[in-house]
Amino acid sequence: MEKVGMGRRFLALTLDWLMSYAIVVALTGGLGGAHSSRSLSVLALFFAEVALLSALQGASAGHRLLGIRIVRFSDRGSITPLQALIRTTLLCLVITAVTFDDDGRGIHERLSNTVLVQR
Repeated sequence: MEKVGMGRRFLALTLDWLMSYAIVVALTGGLGGAHSSRSLSVLALFFAEVALLSALQGASAGHRLLGIRIVRFSDRGSITPLQALIRTTLLCLVITAVTFDDDGRGIHERLSNTVLVQR
């Protein structure tokens, strides 16, 4: 299985964030100013979307659109709900998602024993 490059990782993350943002904006009645409650709502929706879809399908919406998925690093099997929760929690901390090792895995992936691969 082929590793996923930084560009596809960032694009998938951006797509997931923009989808969450669009939903929150639609539900709160437009773009009128940046409110801290709206920012927290976007983060909460992003977290829920990524954690749930990763646990259930092995890929967030952005991952699916780009043809990538999350698997266990050790044996390339399906991830568990706990792995999805750990990975998503650390992903939302940002710094763990932008610090990579020689395998191209972020801290959030190392601590959850996961890796992104192409479908």
